[in-house]
Amino acid sequence: MKRLRILITRTDKLGDVILSTPVIKNLRLAYPDSFLAFLCQPYTKDILEGNPYLDEVIVYDKYGKHKSILSSIKFSLFLRKKKFDWAIILHPTNRMHLVTFFAGIPLRIGWDKKLGFLLTHRLPHTKEKGEKHELEYNLDLLRFLNIPIKDKFLYFPLKKEKQEYIENLLKEKGVKKDDLIIAIHPYAFCPSKRWPLEYFSSLISLLKKELHPKIVIISSEKDYSNFLFEKHPDLIDLRGLDILSVGALIKKADILISNDTGPVHIAASLDTPVISIFGRNDPGLSPRRWRPLGEKSFYLHKDVGCKKCLAHNCQKGFLCLHAIKPEEVFLKAISLLKKYSPHFATE
Repeated sequence: MKRLRILITRTDKLGDVILSTPVIKNLRLAYPDSFLAFLCQPYTKDILEGNPYLDEVIVYDKYGKHKSILSSIKFSLFLRKKKFDWAIILHPTNRMHLVTFFAGIPLRIGWDKKLGFLLTHRLPHTKEKGEKHELEYNLDLLRFLNIPIKDKFLYFPLKKEKQEYIENLLKEKGVKKDDLIIAIHPYAFCPSKRWPLEYFSSLISLLKKELHPKIVIISSEKDYSNFLFEKHPDLIDLRGLDILSVGALIKKADILISNDTGPVHIAASLDTPVISIFGRNDPGLSPRRWRPLGEKSFYLHKDVGCKKCLAHNCQKGFLCLHAIKPEEVFLKAISLLKKYSPHFATE
């Protein structure tokens, strides 16, 4: 019997790829002898290369090496030689529909959007309604193929060498074994996801006064959060870590407090308590679809009465984000630390 060769594609962001990892495992459980490959962008490949259920990670660099039409055609020919039987396209893009079409993959399933007519099997695209979590939308493609869903746990690879690196780095920064570690991620690419830095600063003051923790700032963008270091020189600056080191740090932390962005899903996958701060009231961008999952995962979100959410084009100064006050986040953090952290103690 021929060994089924399956290609999974997801060429968007970090959190999206983490929320796609249950697709990999459920395919492996359903077809244990299959060849499973995952196609992704360069900056998400590290979180996939450690996945034990994958045979191969294929990188498609749509903003670099494969930006031109000619290079994408060559990439399609590269895929054609791999003789995939199925392509499961989790995130609809014109390019991925074209690439898998020209690769001659016999079964191509995805969402009926952006050249969706090139697919052999397509589901109606209604994600903008935000009727379920993105994880469930991902798994719907498997359900359509009558593949049983046996596992919904997210996966993030913890590397021993990265954990040792973070242990040594924290030790150099003066962190002791029994210290309470609070990780804060104050950045997000989209302005509609950024809780005000002044609010983060106030939250840090409350945490320091009550708990005397070691507070670590993480971010892929280094300069945005300089304000916090001006106000709080004792913060530990770990901005600019590679993604696997970020994961090791989040695993080490007692809690992560973050805007709605990729690291919250890392925390959820590693069973680290997390608070995600949400703005935006559009159903397709809402916590119902994008909240971190798991028993230790929480979010804060306020409806400020906007009839239509304009997201990054907001004309009201992101009132929804300003409506979430530092005191609320502080109280939620206290409740989570009290419940889950072995290092929790107040004076």
